[in-house]
Amino acid sequence: MSMAGNLRKVTGLGRVGGLRKVARLARRHPRVDLSHHARSPLGSSVVKCVTYQDGTRVPVAGDLVDTVERVRKKEDGFVWLGLHEPTNEEFAGIAELFDLHPLAVEDAIEAHQRPKVERYGETLFAVFKTVCYVEHEKLTATSEVVDTGEIMVFVGAEFVITVRHGRHGSLGPLREELESNPRQLAKGPAAVLHAIADHVVDDYLSVTDSVQADIDQVETDVFAENGARADPGRIYQLKRELLELKRAVVPLSRPLEELATRPMRVIGPEIQAYFRDVSDHLLRAKEQIASFDELLNSILQAHLAQVTVAQNEDMRKITAWAAVIAVPTMVCGVYGMNFDHMPELHWRYGYPLVIGVIFASCLVLYRGFRRNGWL
Repeated sequence: MSMAGNLRKVTGLGRVGGLRKVARLARRHPRVDLSHHARSPLGSSVVKCVTYQDGTRVPVAGDLVDTVERVRKKEDGFVWLGLHEPTNEEFAGIAELFDLHPLAVEDAIEAHQRPKVERYGETLFAVFKTVCYVEHEKLTATSEVVDTGEIMVFVGAEFVITVRHGRHGSLGPLREELESNPRQLAKGPAAVLHAIADHVVDDYLSVTDSVQADIDQVETDVFAENGARADPGRIYQLKRELLELKRAVVPLSRPLEELATRPMRVIGPEIQAYFRDVSDHLLRAKEQIASFDELLNSILQAHLAQVTVAQNEDMRKITAWAAVIAVPTMVCGVYGMNFDHMPELHWRYGYPLVIGVIFASCLVLYRGFRRNGWL
């Protein structure tokens, strides 16, 4: 059933009722060019509104309502509407026009959702966590390594709506790349959903490669000559950032598996094969993150062991010096006692002899401790 037919079914008014609903929306929003977000009647959150037919982009004339109605009549294309952090008011008209489920609309506006795929009637709602590597000159205990965002995608038979949250993850380059491949784009909205999923997972792999460079640097510093003095805060910071990356990557496994194997009306069998390829790439990212986590645990344990060894060495040095100092302390303490009869007390060479004995004893102790590695 086409989207126009679905609209008639939902409203219960038939063809006339559907057109009346469209007319009300048209009167609510003035007719302006939607290709420029600053002039969008739906607010500045609308980034792009593009129509495709047979994999080729066609000019947009009129407002969003006219564009959607034109696609519904021809039934051979789809609309791709892109938004960035819309408000409730900005998204209300779009949700009504495309008959989006209120729960999915709430998730798309509020963000902070786990990666998932849900079906609401003939509409598919997918959530992807986007990640971006934050460049830094030197890793510190407070450095931000991974920045995250979200992309929500509504997919119907004749439309794709993308809602982006965060400072990164722009879909402009992806749109241009898709437009350069009309054959793939002609497969419909499902091809756009696959391209977004593939783009997100490729970013995961790119970020993991960059994080690996930070982990290698920390590992080199820890196992350096003065590794015990390395800042352990950097290791904890990397583990925190890796946990943020893990929250974005790991929960996406099940949604991609559903897209690749579960029969869905808006996802054809031909596109499902592409999702299996994306799932394989995601598995690689998951394995890398798991190995990074284990490696950081090993680095942290090695660093703690080095600190313990360094503390033991310091204690041995303190103990050795205390033993050396104990000899003159003992001798001088004995001669400091108030006795009338002391050996060699009135002997002319008694003082040099005692000093020589003290020096020789301390030298023997020092050489012995030094030979055993205590000093």
